[in-house]
Amino acid sequence: MPTLLIIAALSYLLGSIPFGYLLVRIFRGEDVRKSGSGNIGATNVSRKSPPLGGLTLMLDVLKGAAAVALSYVVADHMVAIPTYQQLALAALFAVLGHMFPVWLKFRGGKGVATGLGAFALLAPKAVLIAAGFFIVVVLISHYVSLGSIVAVAVFPCAAGIIGQFDLPAAGLAMISLASLLILLKHRDNMRRLWAGTESRMGAKRA
Repeated sequence: MPTLLIIAALSYLLGSIPFGYLLVRIFRGEDVRKSGSGNIGATNVSRKSPPLGGLTLMLDVLKGAAAVALSYVVADHMVAIPTYQQLALAALFAVLGHMFPVWLKFRGGKGVATGLGAFALLAPKAVLIAAGFFIVVVLISHYVSLGSIVAVAVFPCAAGIIGQFDLPAAGLAMISLASLLILLKHRDNMRRLWAGTESRMGAKRA
């Protein structure tokens, strides 16, 4: 139990680092939450500054991967063999940290990039499958949000089908929960997609 609590706490704190907010605040002196979608993620940051958006994407991916990597080190020092449940727990709490950062009154991003970094270490083949769906959907529809929604929905299914977990029930339950939370964070995008008012790739939101 102490191991799980330590992993959850460290992963949450790593995930909660609001890189998008910090970069825009530092380099432009603005609050990214007051423009565009109000999100602190790479897509909204890119509306302010494409270079900062790219850097935000990279850092958000890295913090997700770092949470899983750090959980492996913690578990390796405290138990005999780190398990997929412990690594999946780290992925889940890194996503939760990004979505609900304590530093920003629990108002964060949608978790796609952070989830990508965390999931890539857990189930790289499933991530590649989900990424393939993302690329195809975006190329056809020109909606980044739709590509993200489809990829997030596909990922746990792909991970389950190709069996990338030693204990599928435990590992899949946690990554499925993380994926569900990411999808719920996209509910406004889903409404706009349904209404035909969602911004297409390359379009700027006022």
